[in-house]
Amino acid sequence: MSVTVRVPAKVNVQLAVGGARPDGFHDLANVFLAVGLHDEVTVRPAPSLSITCSGPDAGQVPLDRTNLAARAAELLAARHGISPDVHIHIEKDIPVAGGMAGGSADGAGALLACDALWGLGSSRDELLAICAELGSDVPFSLVGGAALGTGRGERLTELAVGGTFHWVFAVADGGLSTPAVYGEFDRLNEGRAVPEPEASAALLDALRTGDVLALADAVSNDLQPAALSLRPSLADTLAVGVSAGALASLVSGSGPTTAFLVKDEDAAEAVASALLASGTCRAARVAGAPAVGARVVAGGA
Repeated sequence: MSVTVRVPAKVNVQLAVGGARPDGFHDLANVFLAVGLHDEVTVRPAPSLSITCSGPDAGQVPLDRTNLAARAAELLAARHGISPDVHIHIEKDIPVAGGMAGGSADGAGALLACDALWGLGSSRDELLAICAELGSDVPFSLVGGAALGTGRGERLTELAVGGTFHWVFAVADGGLSTPAVYGEFDRLNEGRAVPEPEASAALLDALRTGDVLALADAVSNDLQPAALSLRPSLADTLAVGVSAGALASLVSGSGPTTAFLVKDEDAAEAVASALLASGTCRAARVAGAPAVGARVVAGGA
């Protein structure tokens, strides 16, 4: 028996970052939007916990207990006094180390898959509590759609979305370390008063009404200057996308993937083609939003 869960990537349409807290985290107003790029996580009984991975950039995915999918299996098993004896296979399609929560998606996917495989019937709140232990982005990977994340991003308020938004994602060579980007954010803001993060009313209204032009005017990412400081070449990628007709451009999360909001599917294809032709990225992916959260697509009860 096996269970397969499909789980989406995300883009942060707003990432407002407060100053560093005593625990090293930052308070956030983080507006997540799930997009139609997915990983699939399959779990099956095994003599002991193990992980394999296939797909683009699979060689960059850790196959030990540092992988959030493995940690998810361990945390769920520990809560129920059982052994996490499963083989986890991750079929990657979300860019690795790209600021699109691929690792978090795999953690949420493994958690839901193990819960189904073991017949535990955990409540949504129980699963979300484990997700929050795993990492700040993991709860949203379970929920999908659109949500405002507060605290360090793990406390979610689901948001209404009134239409479909079209995106292009430019995948950069190599990754960017999220802790390094936050460290650079702190360095760039040293000696400054960093305001408390707050969700943009205009942005939330644009999501609710499905107004792509209003959303384009409202997107923002407080980590973008730090990501550009560490990877100046991303500015060229952002410029190409805007020149090709994107309504808005921003670094996705902590980067280095860059995201481009476009008017429709035809505009998405045109922007993706221009990005690829420019040589400023190694891949360009087109996706719609919102996408549903983690869900079982094979096996289970």
